[in-house]
Amino acid sequence: MTIEKEAEPVKDNLGRLLRPGVGIYFVVMAMFCAFTLLAGNYWLAIAESCVTMLVFAVYLFNRKRRDRKIQRYLAQAENTLESIGRGECPFPAVLVRLADGGIVWTNSRFSRLTGIADTMMEHELEEVLPDFSTDWLASGKTESAKDVTIDDRRYRVYGTTIRAEDSRGTILGILYLCDLTELYQVRDEYIRSRPVVAIILIDNYEELTKNLSESAISTLNAKLNDAITKWTEQYDGLLRKLERNRFLFIFEKRDLLRATENKFSLLEEIHEVLSPSGLAASISIGLGVDGANFDESYNFAALGIEMALSRGGDQAVVKDRFNFTFYGGRNQEAAYSSKVRSRVTANSLMELIGQSSRVFIMGHRNADMDALGAAMGISCLCRKRGKKANIVLDLENNAAQRLLEQIFQVPEYQDVFLSGQEAMLQCDNRSILVVVDTNRPDQVEYQPLLEAISKICVVDHHRRAADFIDPVVLSLHETYASSASELVAELMQYVVEKPDVLPIEAKSLLAGICLDTKFFNVRTGDRTFEAAAALRRMGADTTEVKMLLQNDFQDTMEKYRIIKAARLYRDEIAIAALNSPTSRILAAQAADELLNISGISASFVLYDDGDRVIVSARSIGTANVQMILEPLGGGGNAATAGAQIQNTTVKDALDMLVASIDQFYDK
Repeated sequence: MTIEKEAEPVKDNLGRLLRPGVGIYFVVMAMFCAFTLLAGNYWLAIAESCVTMLVFAVYLFNRKRRDRKIQRYLAQAENTLESIGRGECPFPAVLVRLADGGIVWTNSRFSRLTGIADTMMEHELEEVLPDFSTDWLASGKTESAKDVTIDDRRYRVYGTTIRAEDSRGTILGILYLCDLTELYQVRDEYIRSRPVVAIILIDNYEELTKNLSESAISTLNAKLNDAITKWTEQYDGLLRKLERNRFLFIFEKRDLLRATENKFSLLEEIHEVLSPSGLAASISIGLGVDGANFDESYNFAALGIEMALSRGGDQAVVKDRFNFTFYGGRNQEAAYSSKVRSRVTANSLMELIGQSSRVFIMGHRNADMDALGAAMGISCLCRKRGKKANIVLDLENNAAQRLLEQIFQVPEYQDVFLSGQEAMLQCDNRSILVVVDTNRPDQVEYQPLLEAISKICVVDHHRRAADFIDPVVLSLHETYASSASELVAELMQYVVEKPDVLPIEAKSLLAGICLDTKFFNVRTGDRTFEAAAALRRMGADTTEVKMLLQNDFQDTMEKYRIIKAARLYRDEIAIAALNSPTSRILAAQAADELLNISGISASFVLYDDGDRVIVSARSIGTANVQMILEPLGGGGNAATAGAQIQNTTVKDALDMLVASIDQFYDK
């Protein structure tokens, strides 16, 4: 195929395409003039004849001008094709009509590549390159976002357009195919061979080796080392033991997909290693991916380990440049008997309080008794240190009104509570903010205050979410704890004496513990009872706490209405989806009450709250409600969790919840 042979057919085809067939219209107009003349209306016939001749003259003038433009346009196209035909284009090239994708011309390289011979004029681009669009070229771009694969080779497509002189539309486009197969292979191999840095940590090493002889510890270490080594050998990486309970593992990214598909099987395999007392080993894995260098990847892995431990351990966390990805973590958090961290945190917090000008304490929105009790415990620490403390709380929208009424009667708390706006006016660069009972910035009582104060401390017992508060100068984040009030009560035991604690503060802290443990029925450990005993010695009255948590008759009837609406799913999950609004407290209490039914291991209550749907979840079995609600934007811990789903209906939220439950059980 040559340029000379194809130029004339192309010009004729385009001429017929672009020249409008208007001759028939002038014939019709002449016939009207004749009919008018035969009808004897001479003046009208003369007028029609003049108009017809004038329009015909204008048509001839415009036609000549259009023909000249078409000839210049075709000359431009011929020059481009001639340059390609002379060998100036070393790439496969094709000329297409952008309007319909018809192929006008190709060079020999394109013909050999696609196997299309001289009959190319009869084909469309879609037949040669399936699923390939030229919309990018019509929009003015010079490079296609989609590559073309032909005979297992990948081509990047570039292009240019030939436009009419008046720029009224693109007629033709020239596509060039650049073979970048080798470049892609090198790039893909580079990506597959990127290093992944993993830190493997034995979560409960202290508990495993407690009270063991040296020979028993050596035997246990050998079992742990064998289990970890056996798992890492299948990924052809480098394993080194850093400490007695910490390993460094470096492998290539090509094997990461296999590890994630297997859900990091080491998490389950390590449970087969038991201490002489029967305690199963547990590990956490932090993986750093896509770091700019080894140092950044290691820092990512360290963040992954920190995130895994703050979520209860027994899980793998993959940290890349943008996100955290979680695997495992389905088991209940293990309780730890050591109080070293609480003692160190208590002393550090007192130092920070002493160095500050003002202390602000803030919980989550719609604060409950746990958040309020923990805040009052921190206020007690501030009073002991001689610093002014203010609790940031919405006095209208909260779940602790009955407790607040009693607090307002105490002289020491007459001017302690502030709104978020008032706190913003009073804080300065030496103020500190203590956040209790939440670790997510979007759930605090007043987020602008969180952003305004640089020194932030966090005391929380919920599993850490991917969008946790950062940075912080001090953090006591223990997922084993029953409540934030339990953690604060532990801090108080190291830095205050009984006379320093007001009875209302001890009662508030005990109420927070009782609220989250359902009066010591769920999520309780030995440290929970130790904290409660300490509060009892400080003046807390269990009877008064019980009265704080009582419901009136109407609320009790509403709670049982919610329970009546529950339906059974998977034979062990109770779900109550309400079509009418209710209060958050009653929804939580109904979810708790559903667990009292034999055979129910998890419960969910959904209700409409304006432009969002609130979900309250509880569990006493293997269902980790925090993991179930996390895909819906929720959080909490394995036994207690909640979520707020924005801009949806109860029905849609129910569908999302059921899908998340299925995903959890099908893993």
